[in-house]
Amino acid sequence: MSVISPTVARFEYVLTGADESFLWRRDDYPWERNVWNFHPEVEIHYIPNASGVLLAGDHVGAFTPGHISVIGSNLPHDWVTPLGPDERIPGRDIVIQFLPAKLEQASAFLPELAGLRDFLARAQRGLSFKGRAREQAEALILGMEFQTGSVRLSTFLSLLSLLRDTDEYDTLSSEAYVPDLSYGSLEALQQVFAYIFANLSEDIRLPDMARMVGMSDSAFSRFFKKNSGHSFTDHVNKLRIWKAGQLLTDTSMPITDICFEVGYRNLSNFNRVFLRHHNLTPSRYRKLSTNRRTFPLPQTVTDNMRV
Repeated sequence: MSVISPTVARFEYVLTGADESFLWRRDDYPWERNVWNFHPEVEIHYIPNASGVLLAGDHVGAFTPGHISVIGSNLPHDWVTPLGPDERIPGRDIVIQFLPAKLEQASAFLPELAGLRDFLARAQRGLSFKGRAREQAEALILGMEFQTGSVRLSTFLSLLSLLRDTDEYDTLSSEAYVPDLSYGSLEALQQVFAYIFANLSEDIRLPDMARMVGMSDSAFSRFFKKNSGHSFTDHVNKLRIWKAGQLLTDTSMPITDICFEVGYRNLSNFNRVFLRHHNLTPSRYRKLSTNRRTFPLPQTVTDNMRV
């Protein structure tokens, strides 16, 4: 199985119509904008029918069908779903994008909008929603598809109010994450991300990645840490453990085979890294994942099962 992942990082230009204050868009996957990108617009992102891995700043974590997140201004991000050759997922992404400056300007005439400032500040690190709030947000996002004019605007403001007022969310990126948003830096990082995604089962070495982007080993190590928020080894391990979790949940592949499939050459090392990330052994993770299909797990257990 191959991984469809972007090859060029970019600044994304978001164009709204002259009669729109925000953009609502449904995208198939993959397409040209499925890349490690950033933009000044705040993005509300809903994925109804797919799973994969979310990169948002220095956050690396799994997403599942029904995922809703908010990505703040200029926070680099990407959602990647493993696909085979020529596979596509129709309508994988529903995206709402808006400039926070427009809300700030409107608050001069509509003072109630000033209450969104704290929410937009929290969104700078990225937010992922859960529970009842996620379900209510899902209904509002889907309802906007065929709405127009003031009706759609009213639903949009209701969505923002819902996301602002709930405490059912997780913060994604850390406060310490401050990337270099220059085009060349993001393009080089994206080349490395793409290679890692496509070669998780192979021996991925820092010197090879440094050579690929024309840096010395030490310069690349510093560059990668600054722009991804993780050391190179930690980032590769996070992706491998995410992939292992997917295989443990969705297949009956023996754990030893999964170990080698995700790039580990030593079973004890794989078990040790997996336990560090999940606070569960691979076998326990598989058992709980199987049980989760039958009955809900306690929240403390599902928290431990996150990448």
